[in-house]
Amino acid sequence: MKNTFRSKIFSHVILILASLMFLLPVWVIVASSTHLPETIVNNGLQFFTGHNFIDTYKSILFEHSGYTKNVTAFRMILNSFIMAMGFAVGKVIISSMAAYAIVYFRFKLATFLFWVIFLTLLLPIQVRIVPSFEVLADLNLLNSYTGLIVPLIASATGTFFFRQYFKSVPEELLEAAKMDGANSWNFFIDILMPLSKTMSAALFIVMFIVGWNQYLWPIMMTTDPQYSTILLGIREIYQSNFEGTYLPEFNRAFALTTLALIVPVLMVLFFQRLFVKGLVDGDK
Repeated sequence: MKNTFRSKIFSHVILILASLMFLLPVWVIVASSTHLPETIVNNGLQFFTGHNFIDTYKSILFEHSGYTKNVTAFRMILNSFIMAMGFAVGKVIISSMAAYAIVYFRFKLATFLFWVIFLTLLLPIQVRIVPSFEVLADLNLLNSYTGLIVPLIASATGTFFFRQYFKSVPEELLEAAKMDGANSWNFFIDILMPLSKTMSAALFIVMFIVGWNQYLWPIMMTTDPQYSTILLGIREIYQSNFEGTYLPEFNRAFALTTLALIVPVLMVLFFQRLFVKGLVDGDK
């Protein structure tokens, strides 16, 4: 009993220390964003909050900024949300349908095609971004949500996880569905997808965060500031601080960084139960 109690105490201490190592720098950014730029320049980063919270966040959200001065942080957050949502939903749909075809449609090249899909993990987006840019330019999809989302929704990782789950579904379930008159589409929509909702939720959250944190792809595929994402806005405001001759507005940069954290955190909290269950479920 004593050893068990001590191990629990030790585990909790390690978890608390790890949490503090992550949260303290974030808190310093949040607290510093509520101070005037003069305070940050003269006294450095702040641990306690200031009195400039409303003015800083109101200006960063609704005032036009960027190099062209015609886009707001609210618009950039909306662009990032649309891109991340399309990225995540598209990957779940395409991955589940690809895995369904590989597992349940008995054609000769199913295994070979799966490994071809899986080998695309060896070609990250940085390797294929130039030909992808050329294709999108030829299709007139630059500076569009379609161009930001569609080329990224194929997922070898998602296909792998769905394939492994679908292979664990008993064959008797498919036979029972056929006896009840369900066709291939009904079996996929009405049976397989509800059964895999926890794994779909876990994959959705991971892919949403990956899509939200995309930096290289939108910087290559957009030249119109109206399609700038929140990460591009952070880059611009930090560059303007270091390149300008006026007083660096680090409080605005920290505020924009804080805003970039809010949406992914809310998504994880909203889907927390399904996310954790999808990660620890023994069948996955």
